[in-house]
Amino acid sequence: MGGCFSKPKPVEVKVELSLLDKEKEVDGLSPNGKASPFAECRPNGALAHGSDDDSTLLPLYHKPRDYVEASVCHVKDLENGQMREVDLGSGRALLIKEHGEFTAMGHKCPHYGAPLVKGVLSKGHVRCPWHGACFNIATGDIEDFPGLDSLPIFQVRVEKDKVVIRANKQALQSQKRSKPMARCSAVINSNTGFSHVLIIGSGPAGLVCAETLRQEGFTDRIVMCTMDKHPPYDRPKLSKSLESTAEQLRLRSMDFLQDHDIELLTEKEVVAIDVKTQSVIFEDGLRMEYRKLFIATGSRPKPMNYKGKDVRNVFHLRTPEDANSIARLANNKNAVIVGTSFVGMEVAAALTDKAHSVSIIGIESVPFKKALGEKVGKAIMKLFEANRVKFYMLNEVSEMVGHHGQLKEVVLKSGKVLRADVCVIGAGSVPATGFLKQSGIHLDSKGFITVNKNMQTNVDGVFAGGDVVMFPFPPRNNKKVNIPHWQMAHVHGKVAALSMMGRATEIKTVPYFWSAMFGKTIRYAGYGDGFDDVIIQGDLDELRFVAFYTRSEEVVSVTSMNYDPIVSRVAEVLGSGKTIKKRDVETGDISWLIDKGSQ
Repeated sequence: MGGCFSKPKPVEVKVELSLLDKEKEVDGLSPNGKASPFAECRPNGALAHGSDDDSTLLPLYHKPRDYVEASVCHVKDLENGQMREVDLGSGRALLIKEHGEFTAMGHKCPHYGAPLVKGVLSKGHVRCPWHGACFNIATGDIEDFPGLDSLPIFQVRVEKDKVVIRANKQALQSQKRSKPMARCSAVINSNTGFSHVLIIGSGPAGLVCAETLRQEGFTDRIVMCTMDKHPPYDRPKLSKSLESTAEQLRLRSMDFLQDHDIELLTEKEVVAIDVKTQSVIFEDGLRMEYRKLFIATGSRPKPMNYKGKDVRNVFHLRTPEDANSIARLANNKNAVIVGTSFVGMEVAAALTDKAHSVSIIGIESVPFKKALGEKVGKAIMKLFEANRVKFYMLNEVSEMVGHHGQLKEVVLKSGKVLRADVCVIGAGSVPATGFLKQSGIHLDSKGFITVNKNMQTNVDGVFAGGDVVMFPFPPRNNKKVNIPHWQMAHVHGKVAALSMMGRATEIKTVPYFWSAMFGKTIRYAGYGDGFDDVIIQGDLDELRFVAFYTRSEEVVSVTSMNYDPIVSRVAEVLGSGKTIKKRDVETGDISWLIDKGSQ
């Protein structure tokens, strides 16, 4: 049996495969081997599940040859609270034992494919070891984010002390499913200037809001508009994988959105909102009325001043086309990154194996000092320096000079000149809410939209979520905070959708963030703003460590590198409402945080 710091011992699993000729013997069984309430449903545990590229027709699910059955272990091979990844011949599944009952479901997190056997099993769900998404072990449904899809579940029975799993082959291969969604029942002309729900923004907050509405049975019109030219895509990957196309980053296809009656208007910029007439005005003159409005416009880059502003080789990374251009222009050339935000640092790391030189101009002397602390920041800085990245301070810059539509160089006060064939501005962002200034929707002094615990603004029927909001955060006594995380935006979208339908729910999640540089991943969970101490366990020089951020003798957040799944374990503890005291992590013995539930 292995913990999170040791390799699991190899387990020999005897697999006996057979294709069933009889359907009735097992169709009525639930994952724990008892009579199933899902007997009339698809074998993955829910009625009419599909996927983004769902080519599975319902009749196919009832053909014996589409199933595989395997005896995977003895009943005593797993103890309560343990998981094992098992091979069924046509694919793998995650076998779980909790409270004396066995369940089985997909073994990969649908988000980025993390092996869930290395995650955290607790209280009826499994938490992903990489990014913290949670899945119900009885239904496979996603319960916390990031990600859009749920997991297939498989029938389990015990026969002569053997644990037998029966699974649909296609579900074993896909390892994901989308929840069933309602369709729009209204007869809608696409030119009609009215939508029951209008969503501004197609990022995770907007997309999850739309999908949640459909999942919860909403049958009226949903329109989602975006300034982007593409269907929703995985924006965090832009700075980590610069050569990826919009198609490769796609979260949902146009076909998927159309199949679920989620209308998407691309390249549409909102310029004003009239809350009195409940209407939105677009730049092209289109006017659309709404009954419920969800604003999820995200952030925009902080502006910077430099000579020759109309230059073609200076980028604020916003789109796949930006990322592709940066990678192309940096090839064997000189790249300058202005700003040490996570985006800026990820771009710098991604360019080191492409560019002739990479220089970073930072506002702080140590990157990530405010977010991760000076010691962790210095350790990451050393990693960059070991990969030939040079650091400079913004106050060292005399001027940035462009000629003939191109930025050519960055001149330092010392007289040193940095060649700049491509420049990326990663100096932070501000909320994209300029169009709301005269709307009557309340903005704070920094331009953030203030919302209540249900993501509703001061205007009835108008909701907001994602990077643009200040929202009450329960772990900080409902102090209003801004947490611009991809994962948190998913949560906002779900809460807003439920609120629109009169099913108000509060935010119950632990913020989770990740960053990848030079093949190493930083994981972060919690809300560490205002931390007053950092307790580090492990080896910073080897970049194998966990750092606990404390505030008033309590651990408020954690970050790690090469220490999985400890961040997900801490997220699980914090998410359960428990408190981790500073003294609990100061001793150096954190074995109580190590997951021993996987094989």
